[in-house]
Amino acid sequence: MLFIETYVREDMIRLYGFAVEAEREWFRLLMTVQGVGAKVALAVLGVLAPAELANAIAARDLTAIARAPGVGKRVAERIAGELKDKAPGFTDADPAALRLAGEVAEYRVRGPAAEAVSALVNLGYAQLQASAAVAAAAREAGEEAPTEKLIRLGLRELAR
Repeated sequence: MLFIETYVREDMIRLYGFAVEAEREWFRLLMTVQGVGAKVALAVLGVLAPAELANAIAARDLTAIARAPGVGKRVAERIAGELKDKAPGFTDADPAALRLAGEVAEYRVRGPAAEAVSALVNLGYAQLQASAAVAAAAREAGEEAPTEKLIRLGLRELAR
């Protein structure tokens, strides 16, 4: 299932798709923070899974939040400050959905898989899409697959 958020501005309408509803809800919440637009919200969700983001906000872990491209210390402080009361409600999210988001996050940080995700992002795919595609590729090819194979299989997955 795909969860879609419609983003409307004066000059454009954009649709954003999310693998789990918790990601869409966090996207909506992040967009309420002053100075955070769609690009920054997606960057934060590309670095932190929903459960990780909730924990980072609850613990005021500014370093974790600031790992996202385009998020400096000041924006991370604003995110943590404005969303601190809303984070605890998200730690009770559906365990299956959080496990899926965690699987996607797991493939962001390890060796060849991380390199494959980076390559797909450099080709223009969104971080979450690239992570999900590489996760599927790694399941198909095996955990020790080389970067090149993960990229090929990831592209095939994205083309479906």
